[in-house]
Amino acid sequence: MTDSPLIAVVGSGPIGSAYARTILEQSPTARVIMLEAGPQVTTPAGSSVRNIVDPDEKARAREMSQGPQAGAFRESLGIPAGAVVEGMFTARQGTHLLDFGGDGSAHAATFPAAAAATNVGGQGAHWTCAIPRPAFSEKLPFIDDVEWEDLITTAEGLLHQQSAAFSASPIGAAIRSLLEGEFGAELPDGYGVSTLPVAGDPQSDGSMRWAGADTVLGPLLTEGSDLASRFELRDLTLVRRIEHEDGVVSGVTIQDLRTGEQSVLFADAVVIAADAFRSPQLLWASGIRPAPLGRYLTEHHVVITTIALDAPRMADLVTEEELEGELARRAMNPADPVAAVNRIPFSEPDHPFSLQVMYAENPPFQLDPAHPAAGNRWGYVNMGYGVRKHPRIEDGVSFSDDELDYRGLPNMTIEYALTEVEEAEIAEATERLRRAGRALGAFVAEPRLLPNGSSLHYMGTVRCGTDPAVSVADPYSRVWGFENLVVGGNGLIPTANTMNPTLMSVAIAVRGARALAAHVGSRTAD
Repeated sequence: MTDSPLIAVVGSGPIGSAYARTILEQSPTARVIMLEAGPQVTTPAGSSVRNIVDPDEKARAREMSQGPQAGAFRESLGIPAGAVVEGMFTARQGTHLLDFGGDGSAHAATFPAAAAATNVGGQGAHWTCAIPRPAFSEKLPFIDDVEWEDLITTAEGLLHQQSAAFSASPIGAAIRSLLEGEFGAELPDGYGVSTLPVAGDPQSDGSMRWAGADTVLGPLLTEGSDLASRFELRDLTLVRRIEHEDGVVSGVTIQDLRTGEQSVLFADAVVIAADAFRSPQLLWASGIRPAPLGRYLTEHHVVITTIALDAPRMADLVTEEELEGELARRAMNPADPVAAVNRIPFSEPDHPFSLQVMYAENPPFQLDPAHPAAGNRWGYVNMGYGVRKHPRIEDGVSFSDDELDYRGLPNMTIEYALTEVEEAEIAEATERLRRAGRALGAFVAEPRLLPNGSSLHYMGTVRCGTDPAVSVADPYSRVWGFENLVVGGNGLIPTANTMNPTLMSVAIAVRGARALAAHVGSRTAD
C-alpha cells in the first residue's frame, strides 16, 4: 500500500458519497475515485433534479437518468410518463424498470415495479428526501444505542436534515390537528402525528433546496480545497469486475462507455455502493458468491390514496388570510409540487406502519373538470402507509452465468411473495388509511396497494450481520472474508422497515467508512 492509498467507490448516490467524504475527512492522505455508469445530469454534480426550475431542463435531466449512457446512445428504458405519480412512492421519472420487456431485461414477474436510476447522484437525484429515523425493531441489533445515536446524528448532518420543514404552513398544521383528533389517543408519546424530517435547505422564500448526493459530498465539490484535490468523479464508467485473489481486492475492471475501452483501475480498497440489485450482481460477476448473496430481499409495501381536503373542517382551523398567504407563498415556487409533509411514524407494538402525508395544491393526476373535487381551493393530500416485509430467504434475486443482461452482466431473476403476515398488516394499514382519509376530506382516489417494487427502497440483498451463514457483510459492512472490500446501501439493511431507509443507510455507511479509513491508515503506517 502506498502513502496515498486509493479507494475506488462504485456508485455515486448518497451512500457512495458518504463513503467518499468520510474516508477523505478521516484519512488525510487517502484519495477516492468515484465510478458511475450513468451521466452527470445536473450542476453541481449529483444535485436533486427537483431543484431544476425550467420544466424542459428538468425533463431532460430525468430522461438522461433512464439508462447507462447519455445523448443519442441512451437506452430507452424509462418509466412511461403516464405511469408516474411524482412526489409519491411510485416509480418516478428518472428511473428505469429492471424488467422492461426488451432484450437483456431482468425477469421480475413477481416484483414488476423494480426500478433503478443510472446517473451521477443515483436515486438521490430523484428521491422525495424523506429521512425518518428508524425505531424499535427497525434498528440494527448489533449496534448499541450510544453509537447508533452518533451515527444517525452524523448522517443527518451529511443530509442537511430538517425536522420541522414546512412547520409554518397553516394548512400543514391543520392536517396534523385533524389526524391527531383521529389517531392521537392510540399512539405512544413521541410517536404521534408530526412533521416529516426531510433532507434539504430551507430558502428565504419558504421553499426548499432539496438534498442530493451533492449535499453529502459537500466540500469534495469545492474547487481548490484539499478534499476536492483528492477526489475524482468519473461518469459514464461501468465497473465490470472486482479484481481479487485470496481474499484481497486489487482493483476493478472498468469500461469507458464513451469509447468502449476497458482497463483495470488498481485500488487499495473498493466500496460497492451501486444499489440493492446491481451491487450483488457485480459481486456475483466477480466470482464473489457467499450463500446469502441476493437473498432476504425486502422493501416496504405502500398503500396510497388521494384526498380532497374538506373545506368546512379546514376553515375551522385556517383563516381566510392564512389560506391566501399560503397560496401566495406557494405561487413563488410552482415547480415544486410539495407544500407540506406530515407523518405518523413507526412504533411497536401497536403501530408497525409509517404514514406519510403530503399536501399540494393540485392532485398528482389530471382530474376531470366535472369531478366534484376538481379545483378544490383547499388543495389535496397524497398519502400512503408504508408496510414492512419480514425477511425470508425465499425472497431475493439470483443471477445467471448463461444469460446476460443488456449490459453484458449476469442477468437477474427476482423471486418475491407476500405471506399471510404481510397481507394482514397491509389490510390493517388500508383500514387506517381510510380512517385518515375520512378525517381529512373526500377520497379522490380509493386506497390501493401499489405493485411489488413500487417503493424503490430495496433492502436485504447484501445484508450485514454477525453470522456469515445469513449475511453477506460483517457489522462494519466488509464482505465476509475480505478486509478491503466493502458494500454500502439499502441492501445492507437486515431488518424489516416501513419507510425511506436512506438515513439509515447513510448511518451504516458512516460506520463502514470510519472502519475502512482506519484500516487503510494503519496499512499506510505499516
